Amino acid sequence: MNFQPRGISDSAIQKPASYQSQIEAAAALLKDKDTWNGVKAEAVARMRLQNRFKTGLDVARYTAALMRADMAAYDADSTKYTQSLGCWHGFIAQQKLISVKKHFGTTDRTYLYLSGWMIAALRSEFGPLPDQSMHEKTSVPALIEELYTFLRQADSRELNAIFRELDAARKAGDTAKETALIEKIDNFQTHVVPVIADIDAGFGNAEATYLLAKKMIEAGACALQIENQVSDEKQCGHQDGKVTVPHEVFLAKIRACRHAFLELGVEDGVIVTRTDSLGAGLTQQIAVSHQPGDLGDQYNSYLDCDEVDATSVGNGDVIISRGGKLLRPKRLPSNLYQFREGTGADRCVLDCITSLQNGADLLWIETEKPNIAQIASMVDRIREVIPNAKLAYNNSPSFNWTLNFRWQVYDEMQKAGKDVSAYNRAELMKAEYDNTPLGLEADELIRTFQAESAKRAGIFHHLITLPTYHTAALSTDNLAREYFGEQGMLGYVKNVQRQEIRQGIACVKHQDMAGSNIGDDHKEYFAGEAALKAGGAHNTMNQFG
Repeated sequence: MNFQPRGISDSAIQKPASYQSQIEAAAALLKDKDTWNGVKAEAVARMRLQNRFKTGLDVARYTAALMRADMAAYDADSTKYTQSLGCWHGFIAQQKLISVKKHFGTTDRTYLYLSGWMIAALRSEFGPLPDQSMHEKTSVPALIEELYTFLRQADSRELNAIFRELDAARKAGDTAKETALIEKIDNFQTHVVPVIADIDAGFGNAEATYLLAKKMIEAGACALQIENQVSDEKQCGHQDGKVTVPHEVFLAKIRACRHAFLELGVEDGVIVTRTDSLGAGLTQQIAVSHQPGDLGDQYNSYLDCDEVDATSVGNGDVIISRGGKLLRPKRLPSNLYQFREGTGADRCVLDCITSLQNGADLLWIETEKPNIAQIASMVDRIREVIPNAKLAYNNSPSFNWTLNFRWQVYDEMQKAGKDVSAYNRAELMKAEYDNTPLGLEADELIRTFQAESAKRAGIFHHLITLPTYHTAALSTDNLAREYFGEQGMLGYVKNVQRQEIRQGIACVKHQDMAGSNIGDDHKEYFAGEAALKAGGAHNTMNQFG
């Protein structure tokens, strides 16, 4: 049985034995077990194949190797970028991977993203919370475990269906189909894919970061995304009030994550370091500096300061010395210090280079708009120092994509001297612009954004942080409008069930999706002909064919 995705070496990921080899191994085990009556080798082999990943660490090691191979493939060919959607529940992740596999025949270069924002908003015992690290940190590894529980069940369900087909082929004496189905089992591709998991700003000091990182890795995470904000003042990347920490504080947390990976034997574990410096104008601390030009001195060089002399130093003032001058950083009533305006991009570049030089594998630059030129301008500077630097990028729902790209097209048209009199820049969101040349050009830029930015701006991984939050809200609104309105039950049947049937959505057979058929087959393994099964002639699921 071969779970091996394209591009992964045998040394990186051990391939499971073939179906026949599994049966033979189980038969050898059972040979001398005279009292294990009724336990059949083929049933044991099937259950083992349906549960390939025994622990979260098995998942983490497998997916880390997969992700490393994908990174190498991207370095050689920028068209081989990867993608993910943020998932806030295991069922959502499962349906996503089932759909990807159904439509494209493979899960290659498809990942999961676990968003701290969605955990705060949807999975906290406190109820809905803003993205400020107030949710229980244990909810993060709990969701990782849940995601992989559902993905492993997707494997089990699909393999179970193949096993049933195999039994039917044997019963019919169709040896050609039997051979084809065994080959299908041996070349089965798992639904288990890498998850990039948000550890926020580490939920405390470096030791707290290490402890949480261990739990996340043990749950299956092969990639941890950590940001350079103050953990107790953390804000959503697309909100105001962000406060960064000096590099040495952040680097300690990177090392904490690396130690967690190495302790647990996930040597290929991936660390994604996010810089919020582009939108963060504040720091909680003045960095420690031992000599001119060191990392602390570079961090402090961006502070907004007033030059003073010894006679003008006030009570409680904090003074730093740089280049023979005494400087008083501007301190706010909150006891935070502010950076000079216009230094955000420079700080981002320094953050990224420093992170890559101290153990990070991928970068994440949080921007205020999806603009390839802006991202590339920073990546070009980073790559002058580290040529293979690459990013994970947030294709965020916090951006108004329609408006941003229509503005970009409008401004480019105006700059080129084209006639823009048919467009009102302030009202470009209106539907009346959808099929205009401007609207169509903007849509094409949105469509090609990922491919073009992967090529030009070094973006290896494209993710949408909160898509399934929005799709759940939208689909529920549409159903509620129809069902509680004049359409009544037709609102559900026409727009949900009928579409599930016609589009081949697997969960139209919701009993099967929940594991009914798997359970029936287990009952047969355990009880033989005495098994009381749920999937008989009177099961209404049979109405769906």
